Amino acid sequence: MVDLFKIGFLTVTLSDVIDIAIVSFIFYKLYTILRGTIASQIFVGLIIILFVSFLAQLLNFRAVTWLLRLITDIWVIAFVILFQPEIRRLLVLLARNPFFKVFAKSESDEVVDVIADASFQLSQHQHGALMILIKSSGIRGFAETGEILNARIGSPLLTSIFFPRSPLHDGAVIINKNFIEAARCTLPLSQQTSIRGESLGMRHRAGLGISEQADVISVIVSEETGSISIAENGDLTKGLSKEALKRRLNKALKGPDKKGWKGLIEQLKSQK
Repeated sequence: MVDLFKIGFLTVTLSDVIDIAIVSFIFYKLYTILRGTIASQIFVGLIIILFVSFLAQLLNFRAVTWLLRLITDIWVIAFVILFQPEIRRLLVLLARNPFFKVFAKSESDEVVDVIADASFQLSQHQHGALMILIKSSGIRGFAETGEILNARIGSPLLTSIFFPRSPLHDGAVIINKNFIEAARCTLPLSQQTSIRGESLGMRHRAGLGISEQADVISVIVSEETGSISIAENGDLTKGLSKEALKRRLNKALKGPDKKGWKGLIEQLKSQK
């Protein structure tokens, strides 16, 4: 590689410049993703420790280098522990990115029609419901908290499950492809307790919470108002009609977002 210039005894080549630029870009993007969160403060602290460690080695400060090496030797483990929620969110959003979903198989028209019909019927009777549609990654751990059904999906079955006197109505139904995998499942609650000034009930927080952690779509029917909502990628949309719900499900299941990496960064920022 051709030498570009020298700084003292250091020779800088084109590969060095490219290497530094890539690393700088990665750190910048990580900071923009974490900016405004508690994790950003920890991230800045780690950067300072790494910079001081490099400076100590450059100046041959043996004692300082030894002390900082004790920290940097375990920084990978510390990074995983400290940034566990952010890393999990990043990996989930990577799985959702269209670049990694070229061979992903979408749900059939039947599933969309059944979900929309069942949601509309439940809405008309103000029967609360929470239906989770798996897109790519399974959520077996959450399915095992309920009653395993493995029954073919159908509107009458869904409406009967969420009938208030049904023993399975309390909790979520998990739908995998054309089958109802489990019912009466317990889901993690979102930390958000209100959206745009409107308080969220436990059913909406559960639907929103699972959409923050897994590649799923949550369809929620309010027991109080009969309103139909949908949660995806940690974003909740309320007050959907039957046709609007169909359009959202078709778009989410068959027409993945084309934003690519830019969309991934935007999703990460929106979920701070």
